[in-house]
Amino acid sequence: MLRLAALLTLLAGPAAALSCEQVEWQDARFSLCRVDPAKDDLRLFHSGADGSPLGDFSRIEATTGRSLTFAMNAGMYHDDLRPVGYYLENGEQKMWLVTQAGPGNFGLLPNGVLCIGETTARVVETLAFRAEAPDCTYATQSGPMLVIDGTLHPRFLPSGTSRLIRNGVGTSADGREAVFVMSDTPVNFHLFASFFRDYLGLPQALYFDGRISRLYAPSLGRADIGFRMGPMVGVLE
Repeated sequence: MLRLAALLTLLAGPAAALSCEQVEWQDARFSLCRVDPAKDDLRLFHSGADGSPLGDFSRIEATTGRSLTFAMNAGMYHDDLRPVGYYLENGEQKMWLVTQAGPGNFGLLPNGVLCIGETTARVVETLAFRAEAPDCTYATQSGPMLVIDGTLHPRFLPSGTSRLIRNGVGTSADGREAVFVMSDTPVNFHLFASFFRDYLGLPQALYFDGRISRLYAPSLGRADIGFRMGPMVGVLE
């Protein structure tokens, strides 16, 4: 009987490691989901089989035939939902890497790329990503970087007056943990970035967006609706 149980466990594969929670820090509230890329089926999603953008979380489930355990928007996009910067889905490049400064938060250099491999997920600054050319199965470029090698983006000020609901991702130094964060109260860039570095202890973090930020986390009772989205990131059950 014990041998049979062990065999069934082996066939079932590694147990999912996803965990989500809500925390308070520095008079602000945050929802976060911790993902282990070696155990969780972490992917990026943008288009269906016909090439048209999915646009919302429910269509991910309809397209894949599998349930989501977590998802959020994952990078900036144009009005037609095309990614603004580099985008790679299941090994297929959909948009090229953008390295020059530009308007808006995306162009507030340094920006960066979330690179999801077979067992790791890493946030990499854009120029370092170009030089390193890491092996990614999925990748999305966004900006600005929130934390670069343990240092906050140089343009962030504690007194910043722009306060929004914001979301982003941070990764551990070894790429074995990715933490996706949504602020539940409006925060400025400095506080949001500080949460990744000082509360979560993550050396790299990347901004996804503000205003349109959406989270799907059934364990937290969250299934945000609203704006149609371009790139999305999620974990399939």
